[in-house]
Amino acid sequence: MKLDNFFTSGWSFPKKEMLLRNRYQMVNIALVTSSFAFIYGIIINSLSTLFEFVLLEGILVLVNIILFFVLRRYKNSFESVTMIITLQCTLFLTYIIYTTDVESMKFTWLFTYPIVLLYFQKGNNGIYWLVSMMFLLIMAPIQNFIEVKLTTFEVIYISLVLMILAVIVYFYQIKMNEATDLILQQQKMLLDFNTKLESQVKDKTVELRELNRYLEKKVQDKADELIQKERVISTQSKQAIMGEMISMIAHQWRQPLSTVTLQISNLQLRRLLGEEVNCEVVDKTLSEISNTIIYLSNTIDDFKTYFHPDKESHTIETYELIQKAVNFILTRLQHSSIEILVEKKDKIMISTYENELIQVLMILLNNAVDALESTQREEPKINICVEDSDNKILIFIRDNADGISDDNLPHIFEPYFSTKDKNGTGLGLYMSQAIIEKQFDGKISVETSSSGTTFVVEILKQV
Repeated sequence: MKLDNFFTSGWSFPKKEMLLRNRYQMVNIALVTSSFAFIYGIIINSLSTLFEFVLLEGILVLVNIILFFVLRRYKNSFESVTMIITLQCTLFLTYIIYTTDVESMKFTWLFTYPIVLLYFQKGNNGIYWLVSMMFLLIMAPIQNFIEVKLTTFEVIYISLVLMILAVIVYFYQIKMNEATDLILQQQKMLLDFNTKLESQVKDKTVELRELNRYLEKKVQDKADELIQKERVISTQSKQAIMGEMISMIAHQWRQPLSTVTLQISNLQLRRLLGEEVNCEVVDKTLSEISNTIIYLSNTIDDFKTYFHPDKESHTIETYELIQKAVNFILTRLQHSSIEILVEKKDKIMISTYENELIQVLMILLNNAVDALESTQREEPKINICVEDSDNKILIFIRDNADGISDDNLPHIFEPYFSTKDKNGTGLGLYMSQAIIEKQFDGKISVETSSSGTTFVVEILKQV
């Protein structure tokens, strides 16, 4: 790389100036090689006592050195330097022809002249220099000022050979110029193509950015819409569950309230009939009414706790949590033949969001009850069991109803999809899946057949 910079006079050239760079290299090579040749000539001519050639070649070496440093100092001096080198060669070769004989072989320098013209001159300039050189050669035997050692025949022969070399070099130069023009044209086409491609890429980049902004806005709008939709569904689901809860509260309160009413009516009736009601009877009745009121108060606390969302996870035994969910369903089964069986195995402690998990279990249990009430099973049952699986637990809720049809199975977790006609909201399983996946990082799966359906709730032990 350093040697390459040496022959380009230390200048750097862009791609569009590669031709000028090549000419710089040839000029520097010519200056260096010709200087060595002149130095060699100085040595030989000194030994041959041809001191006029020693002086001439010494001057030429000095001129080459000056031109060598001029090229490194002034980049715009290139054409002037090539003009001086061409003139230098023309005068030197003319002097050789006029003053030497054939035996000295110095005239062979003449055959480098077409090459000098090829690389040092542009266009028709080389032809003008060649015509000038040919004129000086032809004039050699004719002029009477300088004694020429070559015969007319030898001068004509040398001129003819020079002409042939010049023609060969000239056509070679034409082909080189055509090739160079083709390369430059292709480089220009490639540059134009790159420019056009860069412009297209830039335009497409702008379009893609606009499209990305548009898509981001659409995605954000759709996400906001889905969030809003999920909030609405969540609210509707809570309202639906609240309705079921109120129905359960009414179911649980009906019998205790009837008992309280009956006890009060009994005391009032005995007084109306004139019977004596002693303090012991009154105290006993009031105690029973008090116990009933405490029971009703505990029921309110249970439902209030259920509707209060968990802010922190609580540690609880798995079957204790399942029993809480079952207790909410029992009042619905007082006048039903459906039996809920909890298969208790090993004691499994979990840290979880208690109320949210109870909500999911209640939805699954209510769905199982609905499925069994719509069938004619002789012994309708719901089985609940838990399996321990490393850092997870699996809760299985099985019923022996008729199962879920193949048409309905792919849609059971979709919002507003229900098989209960007008009696269902279609939100229970959707909300159950959302709660398990988002809050418990778990999943709900289902297996069904004509002999029943099993829902599997899979959650982490530590939430």
